[in-house]
Amino acid sequence: MGLTSTGETGSMRAVPLIWPARSPSGWLPCLQRLLQLGADVNAADKNGKTALLHALASSDGVQIHNTESVRLLLEGGADVRATTKDGDTVFTYIIFLLGEMVCSNTEEAQVINRFCFRVTQLLLAHGANPSECPAPESLTHLCFKSFKHHFPLLRFLLESGAAYNCSLHGPSCWSGFHIVFECLCSHLSVSEDDSFSTDLIQKGQTLLELMMASSQAIQLPSNFEVNTSSCRYHGEKIRNLFSSLKQLERSPQALKHLCRVFIRQRLKPWPVDVKIKALPLPDRLKWYLLIDHAAAGHEDL
Repeated sequence: MGLTSTGETGSMRAVPLIWPARSPSGWLPCLQRLLQLGADVNAADKNGKTALLHALASSDGVQIHNTESVRLLLEGGADVRATTKDGDTVFTYIIFLLGEMVCSNTEEAQVINRFCFRVTQLLLAHGANPSECPAPESLTHLCFKSFKHHFPLLRFLLESGAAYNCSLHGPSCWSGFHIVFECLCSHLSVSEDDSFSTDLIQKGQTLLELMMASSQAIQLPSNFEVNTSSCRYHGEKIRNLFSSLKQLERSPQALKHLCRVFIRQRLKPWPVDVKIKALPLPDRLKWYLLIDHAAAGHEDL
């Protein structure tokens, strides 16, 4: 555009989508018009920050929700793989906001969580990969590490086909299986509250089954073992979960498991929950296909 200004203001002039992308929703018509006029949706400022990254970075999830700006930019062809010179990605800002939830009151935390969930849905629908390396930049890795807080979001990621291992290096880098057992042992070594323990184990079991149901061959880290010696409470349950997992890796898989994997694969694209609920099947079979451990009477692994 012939502008060579430096600094933030100059960058916004040179990349006209940045200002309306990071501003409140009243600027949406301006953003939409600029896109219609052919503004480069992937133009970046001097730091490598595109309009999409600005829209995400300027959202606090409470007072400023740039969800519609993000949607417009994605529909206009914004690159979900855009990265700043400092290495920030589309998930950097979501990870930051999820971290802010710890210091927020209950109401604010719920609002932030809804914003992060909605934006993640949009990003995944446009091909974003939440399981990339390095681990601190992986939304999937963060959700695994704090699955007791971010279980609904993690479930959505797995239901949407996100890799449960590092998508670049595989389980040798990080593995959802390892993290789930690590978290179970850690939390159950300090709490004997039965309701907390039951809820945590149900969530862990659901995550394990979601990972196993994503493909016929599961990918475990090499020499994967679980040490339950520090697990003061419910250690036997953790050992049983682990034994079932290892048995599934070593032995021919049960027909019901193979059928579940096959049906879930046939119902893609992800997520498949709505499609499963619409099937003319008994509720108990739907629960098995959905992997819903909140359902009464659901069998273990």
